[in-house]
Amino acid sequence: MTYRTGEKPGKGLYQCTKCHQLVRLDDDSDKLPPCPKCDNTEYRKIG
Repeated sequence: MTYRTGEKPGKGLYQCTKCHQLVRLDDDSDKLPPCPKCDNTEYRKIG
């Protein structure tokens, strides 16, 4: 399953589907940002 920038998928570690940069969300109300490395907008949850 993929998640997009602006969604609130919950706490966890998310990996950019393009460059594999990791983004951690620490709160259930946090929104996924654009990838800080490549500006991609899709992620996979990995942890």
